[in-house]
Amino acid sequence: MQEQYRTVARAGVHETEVNRSRFLCALAPAATEQEAQDFVARVRKEHPTATHNCFAYVIGADASVQKASDDGEPGGTAGVPMLQMLMRREVRYVVAVVTRYYGGVKLGAGGLIRAYGGAVGEALDTLGTITRQRFRLASVTVDHQRAGKLENDLRATGRTVREVRYTEAVAIEIGLPDADVEGFRAWLADATAGTAMLELGGEAYGEVRSG
Repeated sequence: MQEQYRTVARAGVHETEVNRSRFLCALAPAATEQEAQDFVARVRKEHPTATHNCFAYVIGADASVQKASDDGEPGGTAGVPMLQMLMRREVRYVVAVVTRYYGGVKLGAGGLIRAYGGAVGEALDTLGTITRQRFRLASVTVDHQRAGKLENDLRATGRTVREVRYTEAVAIEIGLPDADVEGFRAWLADATAGTAMLELGGEAYGEVRSG
């Protein structure tokens, strides 16, 4: 697994105009190839009268799935530059659809490549990206007396608290970068006088919060 990857912060649409042609770039995060294809189908349905609905998507933290379509534009002038922009910006688990409404002026191959790639780049700038870091899921079990303070301490030290469950004891689900696991064990023993239990689970990706 990759240690981290970047993806688009939220779904949205950004519009640009090039020589009277309108280019609407719809961007969205997509966890699977099916999600990406569903998004493409949804945008096509929203713009049935558009001249073209070209798309590109990258799925997998290691970009294992990459697809692009020119949707009737000259080969290599739309989907490929869109895909190249996603790859150049190093975004993953993302789908982009650029809807073109033809404005009567031909752009030529170079103009199309710049317009489609540029639409994706501008949309990424507008919507922003987030970094997701690979975490080890872990569960800390602690008694009720210590739970509140421990939860506050976890948040204060920048740990990702994912869930808190109250039963006879309190289970606090957290996400830990792999490299932190041993250091965290020592910190936890210290913070709870050795009374807390730490259980390590599987792996997942979580958003990295800066600041």
